[in-house]
Amino acid sequence: MKKDLGVLEAVFPMPVLMIATYNEDGTVNVMTAAWGQVCDFKQIALFLDEGHKTAQNILKTKAFTVAIADQAHMTAADYFGIVSGHKVPDKFARSGFTAVKSGRVNAPVIEEFPLVMECELADVLKKGSFFCVVGQIVNTAADEWVLDAESKVDVTKLNALVYDTFRHGYYVCGEKVGQAFKEGAALKGN
Repeated sequence: MKKDLGVLEAVFPMPVLMIATYNEDGTVNVMTAAWGQVCDFKQIALFLDEGHKTAQNILKTKAFTVAIADQAHMTAADYFGIVSGHKVPDKFARSGFTAVKSGRVNAPVIEEFPLVMECELADVLKKGSFFCVVGQIVNTAADEWVLDAESKVDVTKLNALVYDTFRHGYYVCGEKVGQAFKEGAALKGN
């Protein structure tokens, strides 16, 4: 029997996404977001608070990068989520991380995170308190050590962090337990 829990953000897992932008003075800003996902084959939707420094930067620069946080860099990923770019303008510098300018969009690529999507602002959806930034993915780049022999991302190597909305924990994603689009074939019949 199920027990009523009330209203919860009961979606698991949530990705731990690192959104990087440039501030007005050219310095790097990074924030952690868990409310985001691909929304088309070439687009990503990020559900942000319009007041975040990152959201304001995206509206001004029309570009951003989205990296997948990994276990090796969990401390910094968490730091980027608990410190505001409005209150600590040099929060990226404090992390000791390295950023390089994307070759495709006007946004920084954080070298320490193994997978990054370079995005141009495609759309902004706003209604009441709902604020969503949609990015057109113009390139995805990955460190070679997370790729398999066919140059595809191997999630067992990525050690991607996922966020637990129930207990506010971080977990590592990576064990393969089945093959998508094949596991259900037995139920299809002839």
